[in-house]
Amino acid sequence: MAAQLPLRDVHLPAAPGWWPLAPGWWLLIGAVLLVVLTVLVIYFLRRRRLQRWMALFDRQLQAAAQGPAQLAAASELLRRAARQLDPQAVQLQGEAWLRFLDGGKRKDFSSGAGRLLLDGGFRPQLEGEQVERACQLARARFLELMAGRR
Repeated sequence: MAAQLPLRDVHLPAAPGWWPLAPGWWLLIGAVLLVVLTVLVIYFLRRRRLQRWMALFDRQLQAAAQGPAQLAAASELLRRAARQLDPQAVQLQGEAWLRFLDGGKRKDFSSGAGRLLLDGGFRPQLEGEQVERACQLARARFLELMAGRR
């Protein structure tokens, strides 16, 4: 008599593991890393450029004597920055120059503390607080102009 072999049910293989990842996942991870890296590089390059502009502005003001000379230096820097945005802006004078510095929405230069930039460089004496406020406005507008924002 022939020996009877025990019959067993069909066994399915184990489900595939999640590791190693399929090539599509590697491509997706690489694309996400590339985007994140690009954003970080752009952020740090812009930040470094902004810091260089701030350092340039601060260096020029520190090199100038107090009061009127600082306002004259700030005004010169504003004109240089405005030339990058609009070459004709350098020729503006008086109220037209202040309106250009306002940028349309604000009135900090045409009717605020920035008005001192018109004739502050020619005055013999100025209050330190006025000069400081005008230089702060000029610094903020200088950075905007250098960044290409009207």
